[in-house]
Order: sequence, then C-alpha cells, then structure tokens
Amino acid sequence: MATLIRRIYQGYRYINEELTDPRTQDYFLIGSPWGCFSIVAFYLYFVHVLGPNIMAKRKPFNLNRILQIYNLIQIVSCAYIFYKALELAWLFHYNFYCEPVDYSDDPRAVEITKIVWAYFLMKLLDLLDTAFFILRKKQQQVSFLHVYHHTGMALGSWAATKFLPGGHITFLGTLNSFVHMVMYTHYLATSLRISKPWWKKYVTQLQLTQFCLITIHFVMLAWVEDCGFPKWTAAVMIPQNLFMLMMFGDFYYKSYIKMRKIHENGVSSDVSNGKLKSQ
Repeated sequence: MATLIRRIYQGYRYINEELTDPRTQDYFLIGSPWGCFSIVAFYLYFVHVLGPNIMAKRKPFNLNRILQIYNLIQIVSCAYIFYKALELAWLFHYNFYCEPVDYSDDPRAVEITKIVWAYFLMKLLDLLDTAFFILRKKQQQVSFLHVYHHTGMALGSWAATKFLPGGHITFLGTLNSFVHMVMYTHYLATSLRISKPWWKKYVTQLQLTQFCLITIHFVMLAWVEDCGFPKWTAAVMIPQNLFMLMMFGDFYYKSYIKMRKIHENGVSSDVSNGKLKSQ
C-alpha cells in the first residue's frame, strides 16, 4: 500500500512539476491543479445543488445593471486578448498548419504565456454566466451543453497555460475571444435596448463556424509531419469540436429551423382557417 501511494505521489510530482512549462508555474492558480479544480467543483455544486436550493423559494434577482457591467468587462477583456493574440502571433509570426510552442525566455514568447494565462482567467469568469442564469431563475438555460462547455473550457485553458502556453493551440483562444467579443456585445446591446435580439441567430452561426475552423486546424496538425507540437492534442480536440459542432448544430436546428417551420405552418393554418370561416 505504501509503495502504491509513493508511486502515485511520484507520478503527481512528475506531471505537476517536470512536464510543465516553468515560466507559468508562478502564475496565479497555475502552479497547483487544486485551485482550478476546486473552483470548477464548486461551480458544478452550485449549478446542480446549491444555487437551485437557494432560489427555490425566492423571487428572481434583478441583475440588469450587474449584467451590463459584466458584459462590458467581457467585451473589453476579449477584445484585448484577441488583439494581443493577433499582434504577438497570428498576424505575423505563426503558421496556421503547424506551430510549436516557443519555450524560450524571448520577451515575445513570455508575453504569449501571459496572454494564454489571461485567457484562462477569462474562462473562469465565464462561469458566472451560469450563476446569473440561476439567480435570475432561468434554469431552462442551464443546459447540459452550457455546463459542459463552460467546465471544459475552464479545465482545458488551465492545462494549456500549464503545459502548452503558446503555439498551435492558441488559434482556438484567438478565435474564441473574437466570438465572445461579438456574443457579449449582443448581450449588452440587447440589455440596453440598443437593438432587438434579431442577430442572436447569427451569433450561433458564428459559433458553429468557430468549431469548424478549430476542427480543420487540428486536422492540419494531425496531417503535418514533424510539427514540433504534440499530436495527441489533435486526438482530443478533433472529437471534442465535432461533439460541440453536433450539440450547437442541434440547438441551432431546434431554435431556428424547426421553430421557423412550426411558425410558418401555424401561419398557413391560420390563413386557411380564416378563408374557410369567411366563405
């Protein structure tokens, strides 16, 4: 038993200390997995147990002003990460087909690690989306897809910051930051009544396009020889993004295509009934 415990401990130290990027070890919540894992565990507990119990006998909270501030913070933060990712990498320096992580202490490489870390912190901030749904008693919006996506992004971005802070995988964060910038702009504009939610459908289309591009990006990684970036990430990211594409596609079909057909059939039926009544 003691030998088993020692081997588990040695394995933990090997993964947590020797396989990691030493440049990010001192970043907040990165050196040890327990901080991030505890936040995600509490998130899941709040979503499934604590939050619904708290709100069971309460009226929905009015969080309009808080949500507007939150959306604005998201827009500015995502815009900054997107801009820095383009400036430091994807406009001038990176190869779309294959890009290894620069583990040197070059100032640009170190700054990229900080942007990857900032992206991870934003994925933790995203968890508040679900909390706001629960506090406003919009439990129907707390779907499996919603919780799965937020949980996966938080854990995945933590792992990227700790082990692979740069290179091929940062395309995902760059594209996702742009999508979120558009998405939270939509939320803010709707809450301020600047525009009606007519473009919500196009935000979902943008999300679907995002998953397609990320899938293609990792297929490229699997195809290219001697890339220098670990190919096992493609084995994780390709099925993951195909799954997200399927889930978001199903949501899009049910929300827009199926509902439009139902609406059109309903209108046609009303017109027909009107003609019959008038005869």
